[in-house]
Amino acid sequence: MEWSVQQIAKLAGTTSRTLRHYAGVGLLKPSRTGDNGYRYYDQPALLRLQRILLLRELGLGLPAIAEVLAQERPAETALVGHLEWLKQEQDRLARQIASVQHTIEAVQAGREIMAEKMFDGFDHTRYQEEVEERWGKDAYAQGDTWWRGMGAADKDTWKQASRQLRDDWTAAAESGAAPDGPEAQDLARRQVEWLSAIPGTPAAAGGSVKDYVSGLGETYVADPRFAANYGGAAGAAFVRDALQAYARKHL
Repeated sequence: MEWSVQQIAKLAGTTSRTLRHYAGVGLLKPSRTGDNGYRYYDQPALLRLQRILLLRELGLGLPAIAEVLAQERPAETALVGHLEWLKQEQDRLARQIASVQHTIEAVQAGREIMAEKMFDGFDHTRYQEEVEERWGKDAYAQGDTWWRGMGAADKDTWKQASRQLRDDWTAAAESGAAPDGPEAQDLARRQVEWLSAIPGTPAAAGGSVKDYVSGLGETYVADPRFAANYGGAAGAAFVRDALQAYARKHL
């Protein structure tokens, strides 16, 4: 069975333009092109598209997705891994939903709010041990106090700014910008300002900002969790090179 590009776009919640872009960069070629120029996709192509969309949900850019797919893992094996991650996210979100529903019902009924149920599914301390090992207990404590002291609106604003910075890095890397060029260097400046605004980091505590920023760039490349924020290994390498160029010149 085959589906046209318009049918696939509608089913996958994407656009024909996006599918054409995926074909243009070699990420998802149509199964065949008809005499009328229409593109058609078969079941293996649909499986590949599903994997692409799942990887995009994980925050990977197109170059990183291409690297993952090039590893030639069987689609079934890769999807099993995706499914496990989705189940974990589903469980976390379900607990958050139940937590918020409990709070609403308690407030509406005038009942006492049970603190142990209010924050089920919310955990910003999961990296505590790692942060303390890298930068010390005081660094984590300062950052934790800062975060807990922020109101909901301020947290949302900070998260949005962080997402925008991450997306701008990914877009610059995918566009082929030079790490030491004006666009990347402006992003590096924003990254350093962002880091300096977080209490507990060496950038905010008056430590060696140059060494910290340069070393952090290496961490982005070495740790897949950080690399995923910038579209994968290639994007993380772009960020690292831009940060190191900025540090050499300005820090």
